[in-house]
Amino acid sequence: MKFLASILGLALLAGCAGGPPIDHSYSAVSQDSRVRYVILHYTEGDFPRALQVLTRGAVSSHYLISDRPAEIYQLVDENRRAYHAGVSAWKTDAQLNFSSIGIELVNPGYRDTPEGRVYFAYPPEQIALLIDLLRQIVARHQIAPDRILGHNEIAPQRKSDPGPMFPWQRLAQAGLILWPDAAEVALRRQAFERQLPDAAWFQRKLALHGYVLPCSGLWDEATRQVLVAFQMKYRPERFDGLADAETAALLDVLTSHAAP
Repeated sequence: MKFLASILGLALLAGCAGGPPIDHSYSAVSQDSRVRYVILHYTEGDFPRALQVLTRGAVSSHYLISDRPAEIYQLVDENRRAYHAGVSAWKTDAQLNFSSIGIELVNPGYRDTPEGRVYFAYPPEQIALLIDLLRQIVARHQIAPDRILGHNEIAPQRKSDPGPMFPWQRLAQAGLILWPDAAEVALRRQAFERQLPDAAWFQRKLALHGYVLPCSGLWDEATRQVLVAFQMKYRPERFDGLADAETAALLDVLTSHAAP
């Protein structure tokens, strides 16, 4: 009798542990994914070190893509938050760990030399895997093309990854991100060669594009760092953070159809 009571007690406990019954037969039409961004990083180290840091440290990412051989490792489920973005912002969103998927690519990052800072290229097979992964993520979460970003875009005052050697144009060719039309850039550049806009114009355009920066109307260090991030992506052969006609033309084309 005591044995039977024990069995019944365990059954009752199991029922309680399962919680109340929930009807899943209805689904609201007004919903979407919590994931709104994909943020790309470089590891600034080799694969063993990156794996150790991202699985045993205070930072993490959803995916890690090794370089040689190129392989994809999932470290955090897409439905859970990874700690990869830190203090970050884009347009009206902040603290992007809450709303993004982070992808780390194994890459040394850069080396400082007497001739200046040298950045490292990405193996083609690593980028090919990244493009395939991005296509899957975009399909799952309906990520807009202007929300696949580099870490330096959402934190331009403190980050430089994925760096100027990252082939953003490959992503554009794959239909994953937007890219300025070269003919339109060349046409607008002519006008900006004659008259370069002031700091306030650049700050407004950078903010319209998505960067979060103080619109001081001055050529301050914060603006220079944002220009560096922008140039690394759209004109990687020169990213000195100085305003010029080509940078103005790129900005003008990219923001010409942006919502105010």
